Amino acid sequence: NNVQWTFLPKNHIPEVSLVQLSQTSPVWNHKGWWRSLKKGDNKCGICNLELCSVPTNCHAGTVLDPCGCCPECGNVEGQMCDLDKHSHFYGHCGDNLECRLDADDIKSGEIPEPQCVCKFHETVCGPEGKTYENICLFNEAYAEKGRNISIKHKGPCKSAPVISLPPRDTQNFTGNDIIFGCEVSAYPMPHIEWKKKGSKMFLPGDDAHISIQARGGPRKYSVTGWLQIQGIKKSDEGVYICQTKNKYGFAYSSASTTGNTDYGNYFDSIEDEEEEEYESGDYGN
Repeated sequence: NNVQWTFLPKNHIPEVSLVQLSQTSPVWNHKGWWRSLKKGDNKCGICNLELCSVPTNCHAGTVLDPCGCCPECGNVEGQMCDLDKHSHFYGHCGDNLECRLDADDIKSGEIPEPQCVCKFHETVCGPEGKTYENICLFNEAYAEKGRNISIKHKGPCKSAPVISLPPRDTQNFTGNDIIFGCEVSAYPMPHIEWKKKGSKMFLPGDDAHISIQARGGPRKYSVTGWLQIQGIKKSDEGVYICQTKNKYGFAYSSASTTGNTDYGNYFDSIEDEEEEEYESGDYGN
């Protein structure tokens, strides 16, 4: 065959036209694009369960493969998933899970990504006395251990207090304010109290420059307390104790505070520390 060349002017703008696909082209409607690109998309054939491989380590149970025949691992909570049941790009959610879009992403202007979310929000208690946020996380934890076991009961496990975020040592100038924080988890909900080491009295007592606050959270079955000292004095130096209890146990943690009246020495020590970090290259510690 002879080839003919046609030379176009430099300012020629090529036309773009749409071409209708022939009937032999793949049918794209109602299917995920990934499945449409797969070779032999419509060639699932007759289902023979004897030819199916057995999936292992499925932390959220199993779902059917694209042909609706063989089992495969379902996606776990928080994993991306296919909203369209006919699609099979990310995969489908496992037991007690459903695929949802995060409405918060839409409100913030971000591109929403579908994720597997547990259908049930009730807390459950495991047989070992550990509380799980929902049945999905419980099943996932025990699937990792290779065990099939039932929950102990619905609702949180009854437990002694655990201080998940203890107070931290602090140093400040006299006259400034300081705050100690203490986060505790337990069920039934515990009560937080503060003391200064060496004193039997609970704070704040009748001291007007010391105040105590508490609120629920930030996690389920937890409470956070704060001790604030306004305008610290030399006499406020010492160790402060966060103690908590319920009918199942008791826990405590402590932190110290020191006041500094020499501003010059304080800033000199900060500069020395920064210089040592610069020379050593260790900035994180």
